[in-house]
Amino acid sequence: MDSEVYGIMLVPVIVGGIEVLKHMGLPKRFCPLAAVLVGTLIGAVYLSEGDLKKGILKGIYMGLTAVGMYSGTRNVIGKKAA
Repeated sequence: MDSEVYGIMLVPVIVGGIEVLKHMGLPKRFCPLAAVLVGTLIGAVYLSEGDLKKGILKGIYMGLTAVGMYSGTRNVIGKKAA
């Protein structure tokens, strides 16, 4: 499977993982940072395809996309950030 498609499929996994971390006590203000760090780790391990820099960049992209997905959904629903 192409790594671009695989990376997009991992974004909801990152969002779900951050939700689990929030329920385990992670302060909400650290969620964006955690999403980028988790995305970077996933990118380095699973998407590097022999090029670590490219994998890290893809991971940062995935983490930032997960943060945007979370905040965009929150804005549509109308909840305020805590």
